[in-house]
Amino acid sequence: MRQDPAEYDTRYWRIRGPRGRGRIKGLFGIPSPGYPMYDVAIIGGGVVGCAIARELSRYRLRAVLLERQEEVGFGTSKSNSGIVHAGHHASPDTLKGRLEYRGNVLFDSLHKDLDFGFRRIGELLVAQEEGELPVLERLKRQGEAKGVPGLEMWDRERLRREEPNLSYRLVAALHAPTAGVINPYEFAFALIESAVANGVELKVCCPVEGIEAVGGGLRLRTPQGPVEARFALNCAGIFSDQVAGMLGLKDFSIRPRKGEEYMLDKRLQGLVRHLIFPVPTPASKGTLIIPTFDGTLMVGPTAEDTDDRGDLTTTYEGSDKVFAFIRRICPSITERDTITEFAGLRPVSDTDDFIIGPTRVKGFINVAGIQSPGLTAAPAIAEHVLGILKGERLPLEPRDDFRPRTPGTPHFAALDPEERERLIAEDPRYGRVVCRCELVTEAEVHRAIDHGARTLDGIKFRTRAGMGRCQGGFCTTRCMDILAERLKKPFHEITKRGEGSWIATPMTDDA
Repeated sequence: MRQDPAEYDTRYWRIRGPRGRGRIKGLFGIPSPGYPMYDVAIIGGGVVGCAIARELSRYRLRAVLLERQEEVGFGTSKSNSGIVHAGHHASPDTLKGRLEYRGNVLFDSLHKDLDFGFRRIGELLVAQEEGELPVLERLKRQGEAKGVPGLEMWDRERLRREEPNLSYRLVAALHAPTAGVINPYEFAFALIESAVANGVELKVCCPVEGIEAVGGGLRLRTPQGPVEARFALNCAGIFSDQVAGMLGLKDFSIRPRKGEEYMLDKRLQGLVRHLIFPVPTPASKGTLIIPTFDGTLMVGPTAEDTDDRGDLTTTYEGSDKVFAFIRRICPSITERDTITEFAGLRPVSDTDDFIIGPTRVKGFINVAGIQSPGLTAAPAIAEHVLGILKGERLPLEPRDDFRPRTPGTPHFAALDPEERERLIAEDPRYGRVVCRCELVTEAEVHRAIDHGARTLDGIKFRTRAGMGRCQGGFCTTRCMDILAERLKKPFHEITKRGEGSWIATPMTDDA
């Protein structure tokens, strides 16, 4: 959603947009000709940037989110494990440890408002030998000190009774009932849709290429023209140190940590019912068994540091490492169950903690180094950043027309027969199946486009078309046809996830 051009005078910004009108006290007077002055520009549209955008939309501010890719959530967020941690893993001496539990608590109200996929299924941190029990006890004490509810030690018999398909060699587990699973991309889409509905401007395919301080604010250079703002929030993930470097800030560095994950066939649904964690290592929380929100099992991730910020490859070595470990936890799982695999890059800072706060450049605030538990902490990070902006004297006047609720998308496959018949009667496109594996209908694909999908992955992450056993073998061309028709583009210009990911090439005279 795009706001109408704003009107300015030297004392007030009068903002006229699709969500009403109002006066906001001026911060700089008249901005540079040709483009508006924003209160806040958010650099990066992962879950953290989107969560901040929605939090800002509660106030009478002019805010814009700049995302380098064609849709939000297409970076680290889309390859996230999709776990909402209970809050006992990270040390309370760290910022991520302090924000982890608060973030967990906020998910219930967010889920009620935004209706994304989220379910509290609980977590089991399992000990493979007696020598690991002190770690479980330490994490239990740490969680209780932070207020995490319901933490309980399970002995071998209780563990065997609750999860009979796990290895009989496991000796005990720490149960955390408030841990949950989430569709991370659906979460990002819901956050930004709510933010845009409440007046935040979104610019995609809009990487920040340079930043300079100008007249009490910041000017961000982008391919779509300059963007001026009083505050710029650096939520650029694995590129956040490079973005800070545009202003000569070299206070931290990011070294990506690659994690490979493996999605298993749906026939294994229900093999385990809780999130299964091993005792953590210094580098990561270990290799996990994850019953995803949609029911399929996922295993991983690996944790390998890399200097290549574009390395999203999966490897035989990664697969061997993941499944060799997982067989020790759950012998029924093998690599033969894999239907697809992917890799993501976590933005690990040299402080090994979140880096959130003002810098020596006035108005430039880092929200960097957001590795695990970044997804869990995202709502609390948004609150924290709003507190920083308030401390930096950004006026925060609550809006009386803020709309907290955004209706979710009905998934045809999850409906009962009567509801399906009703939808088909209302819209016959619900009666035409596009994706057989996941029972996704033509109406759902159109709805995804209505809500911002511009790529195959945008449709996949909103509807699950292409996520089933055949991995898009049946539905890819039909989804491309619909995208081409709706976006009024040639078929060969439809991409998987934006520029550089073309699927088809145009026919030539020689073909």
